[in-house]
Amino acid sequence: MSAPPITVLTATPEEEAAIRAFVRSAEGHPMLARPQHVDGLLKLFLDPRVSDPIYDLPRPFTRDSVAAWVAECEALRQEGRCILAVAVDEAGEVTGYTRYTVWPERASAELAGARRSDLQNSGAGRSGVAQATAFMFEQMGVRLIALTAALDNVRSAKAIDGAGYRRMGEVDSVRPDGTVRRSLYWELTRDEWRLRHRL
Repeated sequence: MSAPPITVLTATPEEEAAIRAFVRSAEGHPMLARPQHVDGLLKLFLDPRVSDPIYDLPRPFTRDSVAAWVAECEALRQEGRCILAVAVDEAGEVTGYTRYTVWPERASAELAGARRSDLQNSGAGRSGVAQATAFMFEQMGVRLIALTAALDNVRSAKAIDGAGYRRMGEVDSVRPDGTVRRSLYWELTRDEWRLRHRL
């Protein structure tokens, strides 16, 4: 699982309960990743242009490792800690994924995701980050979002900067296999986001 944000917030009991309830309520969402999406996710991750920059994917990529990852995300969703969503095209092919990792007790979350390589460089990254940010602040109810990107992931850095996140230096991101990747690190609070969108 991803590491929680550097900034530590403490949720009220009511706030924590509301965030957990929202995450758990995603059960009926049509974009929620399910076992039938495992093969599509595996195909997506086998493309290094998609998966290389992302540290917390289930390596090595096999059907079993991706199925276990989807099942783990679902178990965490039932605890109110994660939403794994997929995007599919008209043919039903998985074109991307979004994972929201949530720390309800801290009113905080992290966003990760990727799109199929033929859909990258379309300018949709910035709007996707902005939409996900609005979703987390206004619907999920968190007050802080943290994001990381590989030092050489210029495309993601531009999208995150463009969405108004505050760069806070670098951190070590630990992969599921225990190896470490140095990452750029950003945070954004709900108050900062609302101020930016009022102006």
